[in-house]
Amino acid sequence: MDYQLLLMCFAALLAGFVDSIVGGGGLVQVPALFILYPHFEIPRIIGTNRFSSFMGTAVAGYQYSKKVEIPWKTVIYAGIGAGVMAFLGAKISDIVDEKILKPVILVLMTAIAIYTFTKKNLGQEEKLKHELAKVPFYGLMIGASAGFYNGFVGPGTGSLLVFGFVSVIGFGFLKASAVSKVINVIADVSSLGYFIVAGYVQYEIALPMMICNMAGSYLGSKMAILKGNEFVRTFFLFVIFALILRFAWDIFK
Repeated sequence: MDYQLLLMCFAALLAGFVDSIVGGGGLVQVPALFILYPHFEIPRIIGTNRFSSFMGTAVAGYQYSKKVEIPWKTVIYAGIGAGVMAFLGAKISDIVDEKILKPVILVLMTAIAIYTFTKKNLGQEEKLKHELAKVPFYGLMIGASAGFYNGFVGPGTGSLLVFGFVSVIGFGFLKASAVSKVINVIADVSSLGYFIVAGYVQYEIALPMMICNMAGSYLGSKMAILKGNEFVRTFFLFVIFALILRFAWDIFK
């Protein structure tokens, strides 16, 4: 095994750990692919990343489902919204320059960070803000918004899903993270077929990465379940701060 693949496997392990807790694994894994394999075209980077990470997300989702009650109707509504709007976002990204949107996203991420930091009790326990029958429809809106963002820009979609389920619906951070993992699996699998058929998955790299990502996801989800909402909230703030730095760098470099 060459040093590039060893480093990539370590990045996949770390990405799986981070992503399983509150999303944002792409902040680790995608830049690592760009740095270590600069000759890969962008679709090959995306395809290899997606193939190597979807099973890790599934592992995390399974771990959460054993300890956290998953509201499946809400998940299905949100998954449908995410899938449809991700396709639309990808289409619009071909027309509109993402540089126009990135300053808006930077402001949005900063507002989310400030709101979460100042609201100490946010997501510490479940306090539904809407009637139970209406929760799936709010899930649909959250999934659609995050899905559009995923198709248009991408990084941090899982974190935005978590924030949406905590702030709009009133789930605790742990349950919000569990729900977002299931939705992420649905979205990833629905888009992965294209990359496989088009030949954009570098299997000799993606398969070892997948194993390491799954290991990281297992460890991260176990730790999140053990530590609870406060730990997930802290990790959420860490990932949002990393996203703020990422978008600030893209805008001002």
